[in-house]
Amino acid sequence: MPARLKVLLLAVLCLMLFAGTGAAMTNASGGAGEKYIVLYKGQSVPSDAAATIAKAGGTLVYSYAQIGVAVAQSSNASFRANLLKDARIDDASATANFATQLPNEQAGVEGPPPGDLPNASASDADSLSPLQWDMRQIKTPEAHAITGGSQAVLVGDIDTGIDFNHPDLKANIDIANSANCLSGAPVQGTAAQDDNGHGTHTAGTIAAASNGFGIVGVAPNVRIAGIKAGNAAGFFFPEAVVCSFYWAGTHGVDVTNNSYFADPFLFNCRNDPVQRAIWKAEQRAIAYAEQKGVTVVSAEGNASEDLAHPTVDATSPDDTTPVTRDVTNACVVIPVEVPGVIGVSATGNAHQTDSNGNPTGYLKSFYSNVGVGVTQVTAPGGDSVFGRTAEAVNGRVLSTYPPNQPCTRKVTENIGDPTEPTVVYCYLQGTSMASPHVAGVAALIVSMFGKLNRKMSPGQVTAYLDQTADEQPCPGTLPPTYESFFGVGTESGTFARCTGGPAYNSWYGNGQVNAFTAVTHTPSS
Repeated sequence: MPARLKVLLLAVLCLMLFAGTGAAMTNASGGAGEKYIVLYKGQSVPSDAAATIAKAGGTLVYSYAQIGVAVAQSSNASFRANLLKDARIDDASATANFATQLPNEQAGVEGPPPGDLPNASASDADSLSPLQWDMRQIKTPEAHAITGGSQAVLVGDIDTGIDFNHPDLKANIDIANSANCLSGAPVQGTAAQDDNGHGTHTAGTIAAASNGFGIVGVAPNVRIAGIKAGNAAGFFFPEAVVCSFYWAGTHGVDVTNNSYFADPFLFNCRNDPVQRAIWKAEQRAIAYAEQKGVTVVSAEGNASEDLAHPTVDATSPDDTTPVTRDVTNACVVIPVEVPGVIGVSATGNAHQTDSNGNPTGYLKSFYSNVGVGVTQVTAPGGDSVFGRTAEAVNGRVLSTYPPNQPCTRKVTENIGDPTEPTVVYCYLQGTSMASPHVAGVAALIVSMFGKLNRKMSPGQVTAYLDQTADEQPCPGTLPPTYESFFGVGTESGTFARCTGGPAYNSWYGNGQVNAFTAVTHTPSS
């Protein structure tokens, strides 16, 4: 069975893109033709960029002046060649074939003095809370007795948008700081409506309200902004990714969740002239957001591969016809391998054991990517093969979902809300589901220890996550077929073994996040 077909049949999620947004728009509609990412050598866009682009045969769509990136549009076949005559331009690339599509996912410690942000506790007694094995696994009910997060904290969910009418989300949605970035130029507000479902699911894990019905998110009191980088078909284009991160950096976002990988290329190689302008522009946008105080959390992906030792890319480009190519450590997955990004692998609800059969934590989800130096922490993402338990009957994670999008495994409620009378929740699995758990814990950390005039730097938040995670050693024994079939890399065809000790290893990083320990943490000296 081909590896790619195997993934689809197993209903495993392969993650997507990332983004940032920006500067002054000259012509948001642009002309006919393809979109281009224009990468300048300097960290700025020249004042005559619009004229330069027009002279080359295109139209400036949007300028991200602070990171030296512009989005242009042109139907001129010589547009790129014309642009590169300008010595100030590093590179340019058409983005039409640089999209990634979301696959079918159905298939008691005394702490330091808190910060000065307003906090309130939260209850975990909503109607569907008993189905949230994932929250109990990372101790969110215990954390919520201390804080459900602060309304002063804003999480940006860079995804396919958000269902603005979902009754379990709308109390926490920050419409003013939401944006649709699909064109490469941000459109503020409810234009970021989710027409896919993926974004609403990740948003619910982060910030579904504690309101008596439905589910409760990791940080049910924080604000959440939908930053739409993925379209209805689940495609994420580079211009949307750059736009999204820039938007986060300029709109007071404290944490972003990123459940996708960038480009049509799973692995982006530094010396590839086709990919270079794309991944450098995305890297700049992420770095800009981080410099503005945004903690960036990213899913690692669902190919069962060791990202620290890549050998083959058989998936890319995934929006046209894949061409198998050899890859090395010069090739990276974006955003998870960008410096400063918190990489998240996934676990299910089943315990792993040591060689004597003693439980030693939770087994990595069979599909999850791993890697020394890539995996920062792990979190529940679900596992429909090895993670089915009495608590997790189908092994998947339940979260909010739009009522007009298909869901194979759903739970519905009717609370009499006129805008959305049938409230939908969907079971999904993937590192896309693990990442928002970590983004939610990061939001609780900022809520608890941040300051109104100066919240927390990404480095501080990462240190808190690292120091409070529950260590998980490599497993001593593995279930039958885990190593021989289900856990085999879909690109390389090999099994990525767990390497490292209990304090840090390739599968679990520093361990599984613990929300309670995170909000009662005494920083190490």
